[in-house]
Amino acid sequence: MTARRTTILPRHRVGGFAVTALTVAGLVACSSSGSSSPASDPGGSAALGAGIPPVTGSTTHVTSARKTVTVTVPEGMRNSPFDKTRRVQLPSGWHMAVWARVPGARTEVWAPDGRLVVSRPGNGDVVALTPHGSKAPTRSTLASNLREPFGLAFHGSTLYVGESHQIDSYTYRKGKLSSRRVIVSGLPDSKSAQLHGTYAHALKALAIGRDGSVYISVGSSANISTEDRTASPPRAVILKWSPTTKRTTVFARGVRNGSALGLDPAGALWTGMNNRDNMPYPFHRAFDGSGSSDYGKVIQSYVNDHPLEPVAKVTAGRDLGWPYCDPDPSVRPGAKGSALAYAKRPFVNDPDTNPTGSHLDCAKLPRLEQGLPAHSAPLGLSFTTLPKPYGVGALVTSHGSWNRTPPRPPSVTFFPWRNGTLGNAVPLVTGFQDSDGSRWGRTVDTVAGPDRALYLSDDDAGAIYRITTR
Repeated sequence: MTARRTTILPRHRVGGFAVTALTVAGLVACSSSGSSSPASDPGGSAALGAGIPPVTGSTTHVTSARKTVTVTVPEGMRNSPFDKTRRVQLPSGWHMAVWARVPGARTEVWAPDGRLVVSRPGNGDVVALTPHGSKAPTRSTLASNLREPFGLAFHGSTLYVGESHQIDSYTYRKGKLSSRRVIVSGLPDSKSAQLHGTYAHALKALAIGRDGSVYISVGSSANISTEDRTASPPRAVILKWSPTTKRTTVFARGVRNGSALGLDPAGALWTGMNNRDNMPYPFHRAFDGSGSSDYGKVIQSYVNDHPLEPVAKVTAGRDLGWPYCDPDPSVRPGAKGSALAYAKRPFVNDPDTNPTGSHLDCAKLPRLEQGLPAHSAPLGLSFTTLPKPYGVGALVTSHGSWNRTPPRPPSVTFFPWRNGTLGNAVPLVTGFQDSDGSRWGRTVDTVAGPDRALYLSDDDAGAIYRITTR
């Protein structure tokens, strides 16, 4: 891989609410092109958490009443799926409205002049949404003809974009991009010669460290491809590009698809990882009570809940186990009907790739800080401060499953932050899936706006939602 770029200005993906006073202050300036000040209320209702003082900690166990509310849809935005009344579950007193219609909307980041920048991998472009008070935002194209752009990050006036095969940087000014530079090239994707046109997880997520380092999630080529562990260029890793040496190194391994990346309030990197599919039963005993061993069998009722999806703190050299070790959420490992838990769970040997533990000693891997239910498919992760009783924590946005019966629903989950780690998961936004398993939306990313509202992207409904308190 090659890397060329001047020093990157540091930015924390901890944005929008009171915990990020410096970040918010930097976003208040208006664009000379006429965009509304983000300090105003771009959606015409009370901003989420407005008037709440900074929160410096929260309990690790948070509970909050939630209610079913109707999604507000302005006139002119009521084409499918909003040609029908749509309802979601939110904390009591919260409200959600369609703020913009953006087909294929994926990751989001706020520009210094108060525009919301959104990636659209399927369209090959990056767009900007300019707020106009209570009116709908206007959309403009910042960059087009890109190869599956996904990850976005702003540092000062520089925008970083993760294409499937490289990482670009641009100078941003008044809703325009210029001076495109490639800082990392040669990343693997479906056009890589050694992959022969197939690559399951080509999208590249980004996060920028306080020292200006660029963290890049490079997914696996397939579900359980062991060759990814030794591939060149590396796959199933998180890479780190240094602004000092201009070199790219492997920061963490065994990361099947770490599409969700974000920095905590202390500046440490976290990922939400999409784990393997169709996991065989990993114990030498019966799962169904028949008496004969079910080891190595793919049993749908077991696959439904195994393995969990890690939400992990990523430190230099950490190995998250894939494809040799699978984190087990069962309180009684291997027992049918066992209760499930997602904090500090151990790993088990993968029957397909590591039956004897000879490739990797799963018992020696550090236990994961947190996790989500199997097949949640986390795609977005950001830290912020929410109104009481939530406080500081991580927002993890899940896309929902494809191979579970019934499907795992799309959702936004809150993990409270305390003493340098994450507490247990609290459901925050749900309701995009009907009782029969069909969906009218699939959530991707949640970021806090400079107006202290939450902005949630949905690539299936083609929408950006604005979530506020009434």
